[in-house]
Amino acid sequence: GEIHALLGENGAGKSTLSKILYGFYKLDSGEIRFLNKTVHFHSPQDARKLHIGMVFQNFTLIPAMTVIENIALFLPDLGVVLDRKQIIKKIDSISKRFHLEVDPLAPVWQLSIGEQQKVEVLKLLLANVKLLILDEPTKVLAPHEIAGLFKVMRGLKEEGYAIIFITHKIREVLECADRITVMRRGRVTGQLMRSEASEDKIIEMMFGKTKIKQVERIVKAGTTSLKPLLEIKKASTKAQGFSVGLKDIDLNIFQGEIVGVAGVSGNGQKELGDLILGLLKCEEGHKFLFGKNATHWPIGRVRKEGAAFIPENPLSMAAVPNMTSQENMAVNNTRKYSRRHGFFIDLDTALADLEGSFENLGLTAPPFLCPIKTLSGGNIQRVIVARELAQSAELIVAFYPTKGLDVLSTTAIQQVLVRLRNSGCGIILISDDLEELFSMSDRLIVLYQGKIVGHFKPEETNMVDIGHLMTGARGQNV
Repeated sequence: GEIHALLGENGAGKSTLSKILYGFYKLDSGEIRFLNKTVHFHSPQDARKLHIGMVFQNFTLIPAMTVIENIALFLPDLGVVLDRKQIIKKIDSISKRFHLEVDPLAPVWQLSIGEQQKVEVLKLLLANVKLLILDEPTKVLAPHEIAGLFKVMRGLKEEGYAIIFITHKIREVLECADRITVMRRGRVTGQLMRSEASEDKIIEMMFGKTKIKQVERIVKAGTTSLKPLLEIKKASTKAQGFSVGLKDIDLNIFQGEIVGVAGVSGNGQKELGDLILGLLKCEEGHKFLFGKNATHWPIGRVRKEGAAFIPENPLSMAAVPNMTSQENMAVNNTRKYSRRHGFFIDLDTALADLEGSFENLGLTAPPFLCPIKTLSGGNIQRVIVARELAQSAELIVAFYPTKGLDVLSTTAIQQVLVRLRNSGCGIILISDDLEELFSMSDRLIVLYQGKIVGHFKPEETNMVDIGHLMTGARGQNV
């Protein structure tokens, strides 16, 4: 009956350690003791036999299958014939007991990210797991879903389950953990009980004596006299599958400003970014970029004209997984790195530029010469952010640029975005972190069900009012 938090900066070794505990990686030295006995894991199956289970950052569900089918595949005692009624009965019992309600007959691809995470936890509980390893479980969740997850974790603790909660978010640890272990550069730097812990003490254990500077944003006068970098006029898009359609979007982005986009996940943030980048077509209305009609531009033309893109899922949307970080830097801008009429790619210059971008961010660089897919989720995010911020773009579309990052990386990236804004870059910041949006944005818009339901300056509103608009609980201020 304990929630044990494993905390550390990006690349500290949290995910690697958790995968060792789950049998995904083998020990080179040392031992693992479980229930006062030395154990040896050769695969995750060995760990599951001892009732140890893990929810990975990237879920392992099969999208085309239903909830019940995904759970059945994971059960150790699955027979030749699938007893759907019996499994549904078990799902219903466990889900009500631990607030994990989800439709067992729904295809996984129809579920929200929060619901998919519930299915992953249900899989473990129905397989009789007693130790749950949750690897960065809040990274993919909206704020209201995080509160629900913590409620589930507390309920499991009260029933005697042990939980290893892997994260880099100090405030979440202070909210829900009983005991805290801090890692730094592959080593444990200390352990604290919740009653002994404070934000300052944990930061020092994570980063040493490094001082973390707060983001300083100079409030500027209005920019309406300038020509917009981006102008969207009465744009609407079709809803596709379970994605929302945009409705009558009017939006201008000017030089030297950050426009924050707030909204509960699934209310049109992704679609707005896709519309700007040319991944989604305007069914009605128009889009202008850099003074040109860009309504029908493909993403290649948008990027060529001077737009950079930090995507929601860096590994699947902005990288070639089997290529190194150096190679991903080069193929992202072949015009710059091509030599001899395209027959040769200057990888050395690409590497130097990537190293320079990390130096500009003030961050320790991860290995650049191994396949990018082998890096931790946080390090993949940092590589893609560093690459995009090195493009000298006039317009940056940033989807959750600090999501999944430790406090040092988060602050460094926020500072660079503000510096770029101060030098004249226009930035669209899509984030589910209201504190980040309020501290960085010159203007805020709120999206709800595909519509812009509010335009504000941060100093003229507050998080409570924005939160009401995000959930549709208050009238519009457009």
